[in-house]
Amino acid sequence: MPCSPDELRTLFLFESLSQEQLEELCANGHVERVEPGWVIREGEKATCFYVLMDGELVMSRTVGGSEVTVTRTDQRGVYVGAWRSYLGDRATQTYESSVRAVVPSTFFVLDADAFARLTRTWFPMAMHLLEGLFFGMRNTQARVNERERLQALGSLSAGLTHELNNPAAAAVRATSTLRTRVAGMRHKLGMIAAGPYDRATLEVLVHLQEKAVEMAAKASRRDQPLTAMQTADAEDVLIDWFDDHAIGAGWDLAPTFVASGLDTQFLDKVAACVSGETLEGAIRWLNYSLETELLMDEIEDSTTRISTLVTAAKQYSQMDRAPFQVVDVHELLDSTLIMLGRKIGAGPSSEDGPAAPGEAGVTVHKDYDRTLPRVPAYAAELNQVWTNLIDNAIAAMDGHGVLTIRTAREDDQLLVEIGDTGPGVPEDIRSRIFEPFFTTKPVGQGTGLGLDISWRIVVNKHHGDLRVLSEPGDTRFQVRIPLTVPAPTEAVPADALPTPAPSAVTSEA
Repeated sequence: MPCSPDELRTLFLFESLSQEQLEELCANGHVERVEPGWVIREGEKATCFYVLMDGELVMSRTVGGSEVTVTRTDQRGVYVGAWRSYLGDRATQTYESSVRAVVPSTFFVLDADAFARLTRTWFPMAMHLLEGLFFGMRNTQARVNERERLQALGSLSAGLTHELNNPAAAAVRATSTLRTRVAGMRHKLGMIAAGPYDRATLEVLVHLQEKAVEMAAKASRRDQPLTAMQTADAEDVLIDWFDDHAIGAGWDLAPTFVASGLDTQFLDKVAACVSGETLEGAIRWLNYSLETELLMDEIEDSTTRISTLVTAAKQYSQMDRAPFQVVDVHELLDSTLIMLGRKIGAGPSSEDGPAAPGEAGVTVHKDYDRTLPRVPAYAAELNQVWTNLIDNAIAAMDGHGVLTIRTAREDDQLLVEIGDTGPGVPEDIRSRIFEPFFTTKPVGQGTGLGLDISWRIVVNKHHGDLRVLSEPGDTRFQVRIPLTVPAPTEAVPADALPTPAPSAVTSEA
């Protein structure tokens, strides 16, 4: 269709241009009449700049595999398409949104290269200002996001150091005590060997020693440990037995025998094997043996805990793995829970059946669908998402409540749902929680970037979806990730993308 400089002047975008500039626009562009349907598609190379002259258009974006309408307008002069072409290769030159004509519509169309050349020629100062604003905001966002990650890393590192120090200190204490007990055991063994025990009695004592150690191993693995009341009652029974058999300081021996699962029936077998005057020596020899086993169990538990924490830290950081890989999301979630163990507190953790809040800390209930396949993902960045969501849930519950983590399959997507029993997200701010720098935490306790970064990682990098469902006592953040995602051709940091969160999406017009 013919291009008229006078008609272009009626569009607010061009109303201040000179007649010569309007004629040059017509010479470099053209007017195009389109029927209802797609004008441009999101993700395709941005080749043209479009200005609506007549008709109506709908702009949409893909979120979680679905087309989400961003804006619908019939305002003359609104523009879409390659509006960032003036930035050249320094910015991604693809269409950020899809545009569809609702009715027969007319557009002034300008080639992207021509648009870039004309705007740079006509408005050199404005272009420098816009470039500075665009890249300055992007760099600022990147630096602030980096600071947010460093703060999270510092918090996790402090927690990990504390978690590692506890089992390490326990192992050191147990090793020192073990050395003393082994020395005492050697001394007691020498006394037994020099004592009035005959060969048959010694053989029975060695057999009872092996039996006692076996019972101690079973006691350490029992599913239902004794309560404090049950332990105290069992110790009282053993102390009475020791008193009845003239064995001194029975109160010092009883805890070891109870912890090892030994009772008076076992002690009666020992008493039946030795004479009265040598019974105490035999009992104390068994006590040294049991203490040695219990201390070795404590050392094993402590070193296993350290190994588990180190493994979780490696799984969490993904430092020795490719950024984009096929992962088991449950391993990522579990490593994050371990890293946040100090914040979660002392509540028990369950995966089979409901859980109730413990007396202290947060109860973690894991509802995992173990049949889910492994998914392609940026594992380290997903761990950052889990950290942000779980940390927010703990803060919302003020450290006491039930944290529920559920995984499931929804068509061709993986669902990870993180729920808490806190007071919920008020409806009047629910639409703003994904905005950068928006936070309900006191000054100095939150940057307001956790959910914004999480949204960018889930939506921008994984082409997924992040949303919240909330009411008092039941808040659930739902993350959906496609089960199949093509490997990226290049790594693009999520925080470097200028795409805003859903509540902040604006029309390119």
